[in-house]
Amino acid sequence: MAVIIEKEQCVGCSACVSACPFGAIVMEDDKAVVTDTCTVCGACVDVCAVTAITRPAAGEPAVDTSEYKGVWVYIEQFQGKVRSVGLELLGQGRIVADAMGQELAAVLIGDDVAPLAKDLFASGADKVYLIEGVEYKHYSTDAYTIAITDLIHTYKPAVILMGATNDGRDLGPRIACRVGTGLTADCTNLGIDEESGLVAWTRPAFGGNIMATILCPNHRPQMGTVRPNVFKRPEPDMSRSGELIRVASKVKAADIRTKLIEILSLADTASCNLEEAEFIVAGGRGMGKPENFALIEELAAILGGAVGASRAAVDAGWKPAIHQVGQTGKTVAPKVYIACGISGAIQHLAGMSTSDIIIAINKDADAPIFKSADFGIVGDVLEVLPILIEEIKKLKQTC
Repeated sequence: MAVIIEKEQCVGCSACVSACPFGAIVMEDDKAVVTDTCTVCGACVDVCAVTAITRPAAGEPAVDTSEYKGVWVYIEQFQGKVRSVGLELLGQGRIVADAMGQELAAVLIGDDVAPLAKDLFASGADKVYLIEGVEYKHYSTDAYTIAITDLIHTYKPAVILMGATNDGRDLGPRIACRVGTGLTADCTNLGIDEESGLVAWTRPAFGGNIMATILCPNHRPQMGTVRPNVFKRPEPDMSRSGELIRVASKVKAADIRTKLIEILSLADTASCNLEEAEFIVAGGRGMGKPENFALIEELAAILGGAVGASRAAVDAGWKPAIHQVGQTGKTVAPKVYIACGISGAIQHLAGMSTSDIIIAINKDADAPIFKSADFGIVGDVLEVLPILIEEIKKLKQTC
């Protein structure tokens, strides 16, 4: 469905062509024509001086939305430990649930993971839906999709939050398809739309050049995956308790079409495990050339941290995209973030501004990065880093 242009009323001013952020309107015979790429955003409607453009009304709800209540957070766990993103989303989920006047629930799936429920209650959950079994010992697309889809059909949540992780990006779309709803992927923020009361999902679009806010009015549950480290983990309150709901597994061995052969733990993955790192050393265009990233890697290794990169460094081919920090890369929140030769574009700051301590090294004293930094060093990064590395080595030897 696209916007409607009344040709008789169109005066061919082409204001709508330049206003369309998707390039979905073209001029033919001095009349505006809508193409198949229209997203019905309505930008053209607002600029049409002769009201020749209208946007169709939203369709009828596909389900009885009044039957769906509650905010759910899918909790990722690995080897009996809750991954941080689930706790981060419980904190934000608590805010969303309170704003909607509804309960907050955690969905916990695994083998012998019931003891983790206390941490979920402490982080804000009112309920924990627990599904246990040996078939859930390791993440399986088939098993986890069946389990959560069955939960949704049974308990009908209004909202589901998932981490935009490898597992979440695999699981979220499959569940959304099974239950017939939409999913907003890779969100960097979320809140409540004041007019509709719906969850407002915000994510970067067009390579991070704009931020899109997306609503899901006609389908339930409202689903989205949220980047790790966007929200801070709530302070746990171990005095909190809640309702533990044990749900029987409905997964059969024949339902799982894949077989786990081996789990590989690669030593060098620590250098790009940005979401979990407490120390991140990141390099930008100011590093000059890819060979100079050896200094970044050495400092990160000494600190036991991870290596990051700005989009400029990744686009130049100096580091793989897995290392990219920023609006179109990974969102991180380490204890210490050291920005080396990074100017501080707003897109990069969006991915690391929640770091506890930011240290900037740049020879341009007016670089925007210094406005966000807790500590700054004005100087050539290629001269500063060797000195910094040697001093940290000395400190570690005396400790």
